Amino acid sequence: MTEKREGEFSPKILVFSTNSISDPGIDLAGLLKMHYPPSAYTVSLPCSSGINPDWIIYAFKKGFDGVFIAADGTDCPYRDDCSELTAKIVQEAQTKAQDIGINPARIKMAAICSVCAEPFVNHMKKFSEALIKMGSIKNESGGKDVSS
Repeated sequence: MTEKREGEFSPKILVFSTNSISDPGIDLAGLLKMHYPPSAYTVSLPCSSGINPDWIIYAFKKGFDGVFIAADGTDCPYRDDCSELTAKIVQEAQTKAQDIGINPARIKMAAICSVCAEPFVNHMKKFSEALIKMGSIKNESGGKDVSS
C-alpha cells in the first residue's frame, strides 16, 4: 500500500462492481489482507452494462474524485455483449464529464474476475496515484461547482 503522509490528499474512489463476477475478486483481496486505498467505496450491481452514465457524473457531484468500473468482461452471466455495452457507457460518461469540465481520465474500467484480487489491488493503487496527481475533484472544472 502506498503510505499516506499526514495532510496528503487521499482520493475518494467509487467502484461499481458486480455481484457474481467482480465482488468475489474484491472480497478475496480483503480476505488475503491485500492493501489498496481505504478511500475506495464499492457499490454492487448485477451487471456492469446496467450502469447509467449519469450515476458516474452524480458520483463526482457528490465529491468522489474517481470512478472505477470493475466490469464483468466476457464472464457476464446476463449478456454476451456486456464488455462492449459497458465500454460504451464509460465513453458516454467520459464525454459528459468532459462537457462539464471534469477530466475523463477520472473514469476507468477494467474486467475484474472472481479470482482477480491482485489485479484489482494493482488497478486501485495505480488509479489512486493518477488521481493524486490530478488533485481533488473540487479543484477541477475550471472553477465551476460540479456539485450543482
